[in-house]
Amino acid sequence: MAGVSDPDHQENPMGQSSEQPTSRQLRYLRVLAERTATTFANPSTRREASLEIRRLESLPSLSRGERRRERQTLERDRALMEPASAIQPDELSGYGSHASWAKRA
Repeated sequence: MAGVSDPDHQENPMGQSSEQPTSRQLRYLRVLAERTATTFANPSTRREASLEIRRLESLPSLSRGERRRERQTLERDRALMEPASAIQPDELSGYGSHASWAKRA
């Protein structure tokens, strides 16, 4: 029907995009975050994703060695934060419904 306007069409204020970010944008954000050793808030729109990409691109990148050391430090810190009461792999035998304590007291 030519000339009939869509009654459900709503204008987007100030031209902001309400579309969700693309998978490509999200993937690139994860790459940039790892490369710069930073985090980011998940964007809810393509525009927010673009702004976050620009922000992360402006940060200095870590070298491959610096990223490796950063990962090792995080893994070591995570291991130190594990409570003493956490179950260790050598304390269990079997898997799933067949799992049982390896050493009985």
